[in-house]
Amino acid sequence: MASRAEASEERSENGSIGLPDCGDSLDPMTFEQILEMDDDEDEREFSRSIVYGFFEQAEATFRKMEVLLQKGDLAALSAEGHFLKGSSATLGLNKVKDSCEKIQHFGQHKDETGTVEEPDNALCLSRIQKTLDAVKIEYAEVEKVLRRFYHEHV
Repeated sequence: MASRAEASEERSENGSIGLPDCGDSLDPMTFEQILEMDDDEDEREFSRSIVYGFFEQAEATFRKMEVLLQKGDLAALSAEGHFLKGSSATLGLNKVKDSCEKIQHFGQHKDETGTVEEPDNALCLSRIQKTLDAVKIEYAEVEKVLRRFYHEHV
């Protein structure tokens, strides 16, 4: 008998268990490319290791960003935003990626698009704090979905 999590998942055209609809939080095409590297669809050891590694990386980066905010280190915040932007893009975590890109721009004394200079450090730090608060929520939502995908009870 299938668990409730398994019963609520749908099978894709090729028979693999697909992700639930995550709206624009997760790009299914990108994530499917990661899943295609799994040797065993039931165990999904390869993709699980990448995803769970990202969870650890994201949580550590969020903690580091909080410290950097207290120090007012815009350049380091920009670097951390850039780092996490790349990791989240690899998995197709669109909202997380977009928010991290904004943090990167704010840390470079720019607006959220990266096109307009913003010389006010306090304003940049305030924008980073607001965006960091938002990205933590975006991350928590997609983390929950992915943990369920890997049959972890959350």
